[in-house]
Amino acid sequence: MRIARQDIPARIDVPGAVARQQTDFGDASGFGKISGEYFSLGTGTDIAPLLQGLESDLCQCPHWGYVLQGELTVTYADATSESTRAGDLFYWPPGHTVKVGQAAEIIMFSPQREHGKVMDHMLRRMAG
Repeated sequence: MRIARQDIPARIDVPGAVARQQTDFGDASGFGKISGEYFSLGTGTDIAPLLQGLESDLCQCPHWGYVLQGELTVTYADATSESTRAGDLFYWPPGHTVKVGQAAEIIMFSPQREHGKVMDHMLRRMAG
């Protein structure tokens, strides 16, 4: 799920301050501690090969974040995909992979235990 900044409903809109809030933007029930993450990803980066061996060969960790620059395409377990671009908030539920269409800088918040397992797996895959 993604939403562009201008499409997030304004809850407060007064001179000098706008507070936007998208409710029901994913569910963190039962995940425990969250980590804050900053990723820099080059054009063409495709994490799919690094996810092989995980359940359904997909990242099984949810992520919430914001795209500072660039464009990414996330593909879900049901084979649907969506593009996430600079200025978008996003929620990627468990069961996804990501490919970078244009060099990207993103900020993410993820359950640290689950995402740590995924990143450890990716590091093992890169080490061969």
